Amino acid sequence: MNFISDNLFLLSIAIISGGALLLPNLQRRGARVSQLQATQYMNQAKTLVLDVRSAEEFATGHLPSAKNIPLKELESRIKEIEKSKGNVVITVCASGVRSSSAVSILNKAGFEKAFSLDGGVAAWQSQGLPTIK
Repeated sequence: MNFISDNLFLLSIAIISGGALLLPNLQRRGARVSQLQATQYMNQAKTLVLDVRSAEEFATGHLPSAKNIPLKELESRIKEIEKSKGNVVITVCASGVRSSSAVSILNKAGFEKAFSLDGGVAAWQSQGLPTIK
């Protein structure tokens, strides 16, 4: 007990830093796919690539055949993608955070095969994969 009271400051720093390392993993919701898995889905099956970035971000470069519906408009525009409910849907954003939120929205709407692209467009481009402007 003496050790804990003598080193309370160091222990609290260790606990806080450990929590900070876990925070990004706890914030991500929904299923994720890697760039390789996304490419395989896109090549093998009817896959909807749903880009949930703003129209301005979308215009800077997006995945091939991606449809743009910004995250804040997704719930009101979900009828536009109803026909893809039985297909794989891969949501994409800049880094993977907004697309994870989109997966949650899609799951609530009955999309069972919705995935978030891990790392978003930034990771996609870092792997040298194609984007369209």
